[in-house]
Amino acid sequence: MTKIITTALLFFLFSCTNQTTKNLSQQFDEINAFHHAKIQVSYGPRIIGSDGHKKTREYIIQQLEKSGWKIESEIYKTEEHVIQNIVGKYGSGEPLVILGTHYDTRLLSDRDPIIENISTPVPGANDGASGVAVLLELARILPETVSDNGVFGNSDIKQVWLVFFDAEDNGNIPGWDWVLGSKYFVENLNNIPEAVIVLDMIGDANLKIYQEKNSDPIINQEIWETADKLGYGEVFIPLDKYRILDDHIPFLEAGIQAVDIIDFEYPYWHTTEDTIDKISPESLKIVGDTVLTWFLNKQYIKK
Repeated sequence: MTKIITTALLFFLFSCTNQTTKNLSQQFDEINAFHHAKIQVSYGPRIIGSDGHKKTREYIIQQLEKSGWKIESEIYKTEEHVIQNIVGKYGSGEPLVILGTHYDTRLLSDRDPIIENISTPVPGANDGASGVAVLLELARILPETVSDNGVFGNSDIKQVWLVFFDAEDNGNIPGWDWVLGSKYFVENLNNIPEAVIVLDMIGDANLKIYQEKNSDPIINQEIWETADKLGYGEVFIPLDKYRILDDHIPFLEAGIQAVDIIDFEYPYWHTTEDTIDKISPESLKIVGDTVLTWFLNKQYIKK
């Protein structure tokens, strides 16, 4: 593993390179991202074994292939379920950074205020589709940023994996648990990433993202400072507020630096009202811009 540069040096690098990032010929397109979200929701709930789950998996693979990513489909069979993560890989060597999200949706709308709706699957516009939408738009952009010496943008990152985790969202349901896809992924991980960024519920039209308490504090600080410099300080609020079990936890338990970017105050979480009209293209862009800028300017100092 490596040692992250100091905050002062990060500020210097950011100020020197931010203009280059803003002038990229391929910038984050919120209309493209919103289209990816709408496509997923149109498939219906993406619960394991459903037609919507299969179509979404095929759509993700199709979009990654279109942008030139090497694709690996990781299948884990348990006594009760078949879990399938999708991994898109670009570049080679180290440092490696992983950007992740989950693409499954919850079996039950158990937080719905209408009792009759509790047994209905969650539509998953924000809780599932929004994170996938941002990663698919980043999949389009990132290959265009690779320089002649094999690094992304102004960073020294040489390899990135986009990981679409399965079976994240069915904890507290008999026969299921939380974060199964990321758990199996980490248990079988051979390449150790320098950092992992997980996106979850980041499309809410009234987006407010606090720092998650379990997340790596140094990377949290870097990302929230990046957002502030981009003018998104009212969305990325530099206060920790929640401690959340999400796909970053298996990485943290394995000693890997990871953060969870999540709006946990989304009022339609695990209800039948988590529909596409609650999602804002502008929110997708705020998160996409922030992650892209952090990624393209990330520097490491080797031990």
